[in-house]
Amino acid sequence: MAVPIEEHAHVRIPMSDGCHLSARIWRPIHGEPVPAILEYIPYRHRDFTALRDAQIHPFFAEHGYASVRVDLRGSGNSEGVLRDEYLPQELDDGIEVLRWIASQPWCDGQVGMFGLSWGGFNGLMLAARQPPELKCVVSVCSSDDRFADDVHYMGGAMLTDNLSWASNMFAYNSCPPDPMLVGDGWRDQWLERLQGSGLWIHTWLQHQRRDEYWKHASICEDYEKVRVPVYAVSGWADGYSNTVFRLVRNLPGPVKGLIGAWGHKYPHMTDVGEPIGFLEECVRWWDRWLKGLDTGIDREPALRVWMQDSTSPLTPSRPGRWVAESSWPSPRVTEHAFPLSVRGIEMGQGTACDEEEVWVQSPLSVGLFAGKWYSYAGDTDLPFDQREEDGGALVFDGPVLEEPLEVLGMPVAELELTVDKPVAMVAVRLSDIAPGGSVSRVTYGVLNLTHRESREFPRPFEPGRWERVRVPLNHIAQRFPAGNRVRVAISTSYWPLIWPSPEPVTIRVRTGKSTIVLPIRTSAPGDEALRPFPSPNGRPNSLRWTLLEPAHREWTVQHNLATNESMLQVINDDMRFRLDHIDWEVCRKVTERYSYRNYRYDTVRGEVSASRHFRRGEWRTQTSTRTVLTSTRTHFRLSATLDAYEGDSRIFSKSWNEIVPRDLI
Repeated sequence: MAVPIEEHAHVRIPMSDGCHLSARIWRPIHGEPVPAILEYIPYRHRDFTALRDAQIHPFFAEHGYASVRVDLRGSGNSEGVLRDEYLPQELDDGIEVLRWIASQPWCDGQVGMFGLSWGGFNGLMLAARQPPELKCVVSVCSSDDRFADDVHYMGGAMLTDNLSWASNMFAYNSCPPDPMLVGDGWRDQWLERLQGSGLWIHTWLQHQRRDEYWKHASICEDYEKVRVPVYAVSGWADGYSNTVFRLVRNLPGPVKGLIGAWGHKYPHMTDVGEPIGFLEECVRWWDRWLKGLDTGIDREPALRVWMQDSTSPLTPSRPGRWVAESSWPSPRVTEHAFPLSVRGIEMGQGTACDEEEVWVQSPLSVGLFAGKWYSYAGDTDLPFDQREEDGGALVFDGPVLEEPLEVLGMPVAELELTVDKPVAMVAVRLSDIAPGGSVSRVTYGVLNLTHRESREFPRPFEPGRWERVRVPLNHIAQRFPAGNRVRVAISTSYWPLIWPSPEPVTIRVRTGKSTIVLPIRTSAPGDEALRPFPSPNGRPNSLRWTLLEPAHREWTVQHNLATNESMLQVINDDMRFRLDHIDWEVCRKVTERYSYRNYRYDTVRGEVSASRHFRRGEWRTQTSTRTVLTSTRTHFRLSATLDAYEGDSRIFSKSWNEIVPRDLI
């Protein structure tokens, strides 16, 4: 039964250095101390996450928890400057926030952490520091390895989401606090942020291998430090699904993993796949580990995933069923290596497989239909029909399946290959071919071949030398039905999902000695008996707000045959709305463009433009940011601008022009 709650819209939490962080708190009205839940992120509880927060945190409070939403130092209405992600200062502040919460008279001293993406990272990172106040974590769409499996790099290759994400935070860091809350000093606080936050992508480009910068706060450095119970959650359309498997496998304390078809959103708010009653699931976790109630959640299977069925690449729907494993690795999953031959994937028993050499030099167009590394829109940024990509790749098709084939885990391509350049990359896609011919990407992996032995100590590839390399693909759960076929496609580029190699590369692969390894699962009788998830709660949003302009999203591929220029343009404009109870109007707009001309690698260009708008009555501010990344064979070139306006007057302007050497990327 829901208990009466009260809300505190702006609570100032003091840090030991005199800085104050802004918190929004919902808690039961009764005077008894209760456990607390902390979400600790930089996305402005006053406005940009206000509608989401008003659904999540009151729900926790109504179930007997003090739910606390804190803006990081330098974000929202918190004081200070945010200079990069996950710095020691941020984690030190987090420890102080936990201590402050636990010491309040309304808290019984126990705190759980909850969060999506940045908030999920912080839950794991702070758990590794073992503060006594932190008793359990729900981590959604996060990573245990900041270099190898985050938004920056993948397989040692640079993701263009490195640019996209840096530009997103560039815009966030430019936003002003609300004068209604911080008072007359709001402008000085804003100018301090504008001047001090910096250009994060410049820092990230200076660390192109897994050095100490990335090892910091990567909990995979020592899983044993995370002792509290962890509920790890992600979705197959998200970029962070691999983390769940590693956490279930490696964490020493109680751990539970959940992966649905979802994208980069909370599972009760997803646009991809069916949403679930995720907040109810969290309360079961809180009740078990913060209140000591027997909810049964700790006796359920350690890993529960959505086994996806075959579907059209033209729809975000993801039919399937829930399956579960009591442990990971699972004894029901067995790796099977299938040779790649000139005939395709040899999936029959005892099939002779001749050794031959096949080669490809992929055009830069391979990847224009790859979608985003992590899907946040669902209806626009998922991979399209892979027939648009496969013409520029080495393609190996399996036979028509006579029986269904279920895959659960991490496929691996083991390739005997050589390339003609010392710095090269390879992308491998695993796809499902429907009887009508449409091709849906199931999963993929990329490898910067200079990182084939070490992420920390890469070395050039010796052109012409044959080597055996291992290309891990992202974990997946997929059922290939009888009548369909399995496809493996290998390419030397995957732009714009991955920043290309310095120059065109030809790859040669030896068939017969190259294989695709599939983790094949046998069905379990217990799958049908799994507890069903409830539907998402129908709790009405308590905030009064008005929609002023709907969200607008586009994902457009353009080929200009007159100029031989190709471009992917992404428009991701959130709705413009007004929070009526505080007369606060906000708007966020983003346009990304990725292009090249004449298939020339030195013309590859990524550009992200963003704006943020705030208004109350006659008072209004706007910030505009623009970041452009290009490259030569030897260097990255980075330019950026930041402009801030109060009314019609530009009160701040700054530009950057940087050159960073390529480090075997």
